[in-house]
Amino acid sequence: MIRDKSKSASKSVSRKKSAEPAVPAKRVIAVTRPSFRRERALIKRGVWPVAGCDEAGRGPLAGPVVAAAVVLDPNRVPKGLDDSKRLTAERREELFEEICATAAFSVAVASPARIDRDNILRASLWALARAVHALPEMPKHVFVDGRDKLATPCDCDAVIGGDGIVASIAAASIIAKVTRDRLMCALALDCPGYGFEQHKGYGVPEHLEALDRLGPSTHHRSFFAPVVAARLKHFPAPDEPDLFVVDTESETAASAAA
Repeated sequence: MIRDKSKSASKSVSRKKSAEPAVPAKRVIAVTRPSFRRERALIKRGVWPVAGCDEAGRGPLAGPVVAAAVVLDPNRVPKGLDDSKRLTAERREELFEEICATAAFSVAVASPARIDRDNILRASLWALARAVHALPEMPKHVFVDGRDKLATPCDCDAVIGGDGIVASIAAASIIAKVTRDRLMCALALDCPGYGFEQHKGYGVPEHLEALDRLGPSTHHRSFFAPVVAARLKHFPAPDEPDLFVVDTESETAASAAA
């Protein structure tokens, strides 16, 4: 019996190929831009104005939280709106000017003192609600970034990751971010040496080094851990007497006098 060598060779090659592990196909993650779809759906139902809200500055060790509320003009929605963190500083500035020229907006600030008093979450929600109330006209519906709804007289939807989904929230994130960045640059002139104009108060190594070297400023948040450590280093708490320790010298002197 004569074997076909070409067939046997092809079978051996096919066995080798089947034995090799399959290389997984590369996945491409598509990043979508925020849309005006949710706002337009409400407009079709007769609900207007519709606002988007977001804040900037929850994480830093210094400076305020800045919240913004924006009501976009349905006929002049700026192109290229996106989560402010996905935009360059130059592009944020361009969109900031375009939003200011075409939309109704307001800004509210929660100071470090309010953050110290209320905690960062409550101070942020307070600033967001205040921004809504400061709009030229009270909206009929509000979209806010995050998990928590706001204390407003109108309907409110909390949208997790909303600054990358809802156009009005994205616009608010840009207004809040640019406003806060400009404010931190102004605070850098008031408190030189910390580098606020560079890191905007976030806990980067340069800021931590300056905080350790200079101690906290009036613009730092008192109860954030690195600020507490720096305050204890530069302003150590005085030793308090232990009321349960017997002062033997005083007792001896008192008994001698008696």
